[in-house]
Amino acid sequence: MSTYKLIVNGSPREVEADSKTKLLWVLRDTLGLTGTKFGCGISECGACSVHINGESMRSC
Repeated sequence: MSTYKLIVNGSPREVEADSKTKLLWVLRDTLGLTGTKFGCGISECGACSVHINGESMRSC
């Protein structure tokens, strides 16, 4: 487990997660932010899209 510092929706957050854990699951399971959805699981459908530094990225 590692500690990561993130800014989520303008608020600084600190989470502990395995380095292999997808951002999607950190957002949903660790931070309880269920707006990001699981779709196909292979970054094709876009349901898991989030903005990172102003760019749309897939989080799964």
